[in-house]
Amino acid sequence: MCQRVLVTGATGNVGQEVVSALQACHPKTTIRIATRSTEKGYLNESEPESVYLDFQNPDSFSSAVSGCSSIFLLRPPSISDTKNTLNRFISTARSRGVQRIVFLSVAGAADNKLVPHHAVEQQLRKGPNDWIILRPGFFAQNLASAYRDDIMEDNRLYLPAGNGNIAFVDLRDVGIVAAQMLTSINKYSGETYTLTGPRKYTFYEVADILSRNIGRDIEYIPASIPGYLYHLLVRKKLGIMQSLVQTMLHTGLRFGQAEEVDPTLGHLLDKRPNTVESYIEDHVHIWEE
Repeated sequence: MCQRVLVTGATGNVGQEVVSALQACHPKTTIRIATRSTEKGYLNESEPESVYLDFQNPDSFSSAVSGCSSIFLLRPPSISDTKNTLNRFISTARSRGVQRIVFLSVAGAADNKLVPHHAVEQQLRKGPNDWIILRPGFFAQNLASAYRDDIMEDNRLYLPAGNGNIAFVDLRDVGIVAAQMLTSINKYSGETYTLTGPRKYTFYEVADILSRNIGRDIEYIPASIPGYLYHLLVRKKLGIMQSLVQTMLHTGLRFGQAEEVDPTLGHLLDKRPNTVESYIEDHVHIWEE
């Protein structure tokens, strides 16, 4: 029987990799992409289905999950109230017969009630054993998205991470693992997986790697907590809640919250995970002027 997988956040860093992995490794799977566009239907005959889904609009939930065997669930950064959004969506999905929910969480979400992912994890655990929680480390892809403007405009990495070490993970690897779990309904259920890269780096080291590969001197400047919050609110023009969460997560790096190298990803992939070096080498064009 052909499986249908709903992928939320499909245009973002993680969702794109999940879709790519499903297409490459599980070609018989029907992929349905969730979109906030009200134009429903197919993108074209060769691309995945698209379906309207807005976590702020519960009326969109049932049709989005209808006929799906599994869901890749990602919290949009703009959503902090999960009770009436993602948690309600999970309940609807379960009532409509979805067999597997793979949720992209963050490190520390199990104990930190201030992180919105915490409430989603709790909601999943209250129900049947149909869930998998992925807690990837800091994304190598942040260098191409969240940090790119600072790299391109100011030749710097500006973050409140101090001298902290980070076991960066390449989302290409996370996508492969997520696709594997979305299509293996009888495996992995009720498990939480911490996913990291094979070694840890300081942002000083990452700046050096960037400099060598893109031919410009990139400097890491440790930001103060107020300075970084101001940077996000004023220069990046992010909302207050998103800015607070980003500041809190990056500040935690100072205290070793993302420095542990976990072997789980390598075991799931059956190969050594990608490194920051390999990610940067494969994507040099992103930072070329």
